[in-house]
Order: sequence, then C-alpha cells, then structure tokens
Amino acid sequence: MTTHKIALLDGDGIGPEIMAEAVKVLELVAERNDIEFQLESGAFGASAYFSHGHAFPDETKALCDSADAILKGPIGLSHEESKKIPVDMQPERGALLPLRRRYDTFANFRPVYLPKEIAHFSPLKPEIIGDGVDFIIIRELVGGLYFGKKETGVNDAGRRYVNESLEYDEDQIERIARVAFETAQKRKGVLHNIHKSNVLKSSVLWNEVMEEVGAEFPDVEIKHILVDAAATYLCLNPGQFDVMVMENMFGDILSDQGGGILGSLGLMPSACMGPDKAYYEPSHGSAPDIAGQKIANPYSMIGSVAMMLEMSFGMDTEARNVWQAMQSVFGQGYSTPDLSKPGSDVRMISTDGFGDLVVEELRKL
Repeated sequence: MTTHKIALLDGDGIGPEIMAEAVKVLELVAERNDIEFQLESGAFGASAYFSHGHAFPDETKALCDSADAILKGPIGLSHEESKKIPVDMQPERGALLPLRRRYDTFANFRPVYLPKEIAHFSPLKPEIIGDGVDFIIIRELVGGLYFGKKETGVNDAGRRYVNESLEYDEDQIERIARVAFETAQKRKGVLHNIHKSNVLKSSVLWNEVMEEVGAEFPDVEIKHILVDAAATYLCLNPGQFDVMVMENMFGDILSDQGGGILGSLGLMPSACMGPDKAYYEPSHGSAPDIAGQKIANPYSMIGSVAMMLEMSFGMDTEARNVWQAMQSVFGQGYSTPDLSKPGSDVRMISTDGFGDLVVEELRKL
C-alpha cells in the first residue's frame, strides 16, 4: 500500500471548519484506492502565535519538512485583532512568506474555473461569461517586490520614508516561464504574458527571458499584454484567456480579480509548487467575521485537495472526480450562505452539509 504523509495546517478563522471537509474527501479517496494518507496537523498562523509564541513554530516546520505535501487553510485576523501580534510575527510575514521561502514554492497556480453549474455566481453578464470560463493564472511567488530589500526610516528632511526593491534575476524568470509554457503546451497552446514594460525595467528583462524560453516552445503562441489592459480584458472578455503568467504582485492582484469573475474567492483553490515540495491552499482569507457559524463554503479547500491529488500524487482521475462531485452539488441547487443570499433560488446548507454532499457524489463516481 502506498503511503503519503500530508501536513494539515488548519490556519485561522474558518480554516478549521473547511479543513474538516477536505479531510472527509481525503479519507474517501484513500478508502477506495488502496492508499493511505497519513494526516498530521500543525499550528500555523495567528492561532499558532497565540498558542506557541510563533506564527510558524519549529514543530510545524519539522512536520512540513517530513511531509510529502502540505494542505494549508487560510490565515489572518481582523485588523484590530492583528494589532495584538508584533508586526513581524503577523501571519503573512511570520508564517506565509517564510513557508514560501523554506520550500522555494516559486510557481503559484490559480485556476479561474466557472462551468455552467456555478455560472450564476458571477457578477458578469451571461453574454460575457458565455458557456463558462476556464483559465489559469500562473504567478511567480518568491521574487519581486514582496521579497525585495525593505527599508524604513526618517530622511535628512525629517520625513518618514519607505524604500522597497523589486528584484528579479534571469534564472527566477526562466523557471517560471518554463512552467507557464509547459502548462500552455498541455492546454490550448496559447500563453498570455502579463507585464508593464512601458514603465518597469523589471518587465523589460521579464519579457526578454520569456521570449528566449518561448523559442523552445514553437507550438505555443505567446501574447504580450500590459497588466492594466489585462485587468480590463478580464472583465470585458475573460474567455480569451487560457494560461496567464506574471510576476508576483501582478499575480496577487489579477488572481483576486479572477475571484471576482467567479463571484467569490471562495471558489478559487490554488497550488504553490517548489522544486521538492508543494503546498495547497484556498485563495481567500480566513473570514474571521463568519468563523464558527458553519456558513463558509469549503469548495476552495476541497478544490485544493483535487489539485494536490493531481499535481503531487499523480491521481488525475480522482482529481477530476472531486471537481465533478463539487459541480454536481452546485448543479442540484445547493449552496452555502456565504455564497448565496437568503431568499435566492438555492437550497441553503451548512459547511459540513456541503462537504457531506460532495462525499456522497464522489462515492457515485
């Protein structure tokens, strides 16, 4: 029997609630595939700071080091609660960025997938959505402005200032380019390269390397588009995109816009891939305002399981089954209160109710 060890990082807010539903799916997949998922939980995020004195404790680092893959819930607190944690230990700085550095998870995959079963969630007009939307944003995740040198202080004029550097070298760009071209090659053979070369020299280098790598993929058409224009086209004609690649900050912003196309970041899972290890997580936040109410939809957490099954464990069929099971639940008219307003034409269920129905549908496949 094959065994895979998975580190479960519940995170904060609604994290534990939606993680519980992901575990149900993993248990069923293991049951019917003669495979064992060794599931071990670790403290991570704001809750870890309060319980362990650190947002990414040594015990959790050791667990993640020994795991075959990491399944991570959302992290973070409300603005007021965050003030109770030292700035450098707040979840994003004290846990998330160190996690990315530790495993060099340079390639972030965020699918913007809107089949007909959930098309009604989108705020865009039906004539814009058409038969649905299906594209993927590939974001470079460990370089750029977020990881550059940072300096704050007071200048000679007595004014407070901040200086943050946007840094990339050609090796960083080349490896994310290869991931993007390989992904496009497996899909429709079209890659949109998102940049800002009319202003940023970092984008000039980015584009040069993209073209160099692109020469090795003659079967992939590369289309260059400015990031501001891309933001517009995502609203006007999202169906034109299939694979998009971009640097860190652009990817952070445009992938959230992708969540807007879907109608909620609660419908967007993600994968963060490194050379030796990957972690999988919902793209949304921890929603502390609804934590404990069992109204959060676990779609993005379960979708992250589907991505893990495919990308870390090569279980493509079961990954497709998980996606199909979730679409089937929505197709039957079910939803959770965080996605649908009371009185709308849906059958309202709880977080665990949605998870139970997904498992029920998955058993049929």
